[in-house]
Amino acid sequence: MEDLIGKILNTAKSEISSAASLKSLNDVRVGFLGRNGEFTAVMKNLRGVPPEERPLAGKRVNDAKDIIERLISERERALADEELRQKIAAETLDVTLPGKRTEYGSLHPVTLIINEISDIFTGLGFDVADGPEIETDKYNFEMLNIPKDHPARDMQDTFYITDDIILRTQTSSMQIRTMLAQKPPIRVINPGKVYRADFDSSHSPMFHQIEGLVVDRNITLCDLLGLLGEFAKKLISKDAQVRFRPSYFPFTEPSVEADVTCSECGGRGCQLCKHTGWMEILGAGIVNPKVLENCGIDSGEYSALAFGMGIERIALARFGISDMRVIFENDKRFLRNYR
Repeated sequence: MEDLIGKILNTAKSEISSAASLKSLNDVRVGFLGRNGEFTAVMKNLRGVPPEERPLAGKRVNDAKDIIERLISERERALADEELRQKIAAETLDVTLPGKRTEYGSLHPVTLIINEISDIFTGLGFDVADGPEIETDKYNFEMLNIPKDHPARDMQDTFYITDDIILRTQTSSMQIRTMLAQKPPIRVINPGKVYRADFDSSHSPMFHQIEGLVVDRNITLCDLLGLLGEFAKKLISKDAQVRFRPSYFPFTEPSVEADVTCSECGGRGCQLCKHTGWMEILGAGIVNPKVLENCGIDSGEYSALAFGMGIERIALARFGISDMRVIFENDKRFLRNYR
């Protein structure tokens, strides 16, 4: 038995020292120490050893296994170090080659416009608030004076999740939430994503709005005119003019559409403004008293103005973009223009 153990140990030492890779070394480990290895067979042969010699024979087997495991660990470290050296040598950098240029990101043009408009209104004393994009029919329509049978619902192609849960079609729902949570006076803008089932060169199924609300005593259409005039001067230029056209929204009365002088030609007429000298930027009006009453605000004591604008439309005008869809394609060549 002792001669057999010595012979196995010498063979193992030879194979360990000649192993040229971690894989071949693992094969040696399995061949001697594995379930079907040399020492497993030796342990089975211990049954034929006289009982009085069996403990000593078993100790010699275990000692030999310990020696082999130690030799394998030492060889494993040596092979790993050698493989690392070879890898480092193969990956040596040629410092004479040109370096790889790092691509730097930038704010998206829509984000730039949102930030700019938000800065203007916060400078005028407005707070900024946002709410859920998955909204209830109650906040998105009913409390804004748009009941289920109201024809104004046909103006907005809505994504319905259930009969009462929708993707919000306007950030006006956040104005309702603000009026329910806060007592007047209120000055707030609500930037965020909205969703409508419409998709072409000037419409997207997802787009961005900023809506504004002022609730206070004695709010009139003149206040709205002055506020939007100041906004236009800050957004477009100090010489920008605003004109109002009568319109209809179920949550404001009277309602208006607001145009500003073209940012490109200053009102002289160009391709961007279709040679009219004006760009439509938002809808606005005096909040319908019923909307205030729905939110628990006394319409006899308070009145309100509201306005809303599509951010993409302003971005198209500001940056001279002809197709809204390019804004959402994330083409690096397009986005590089706005670093």
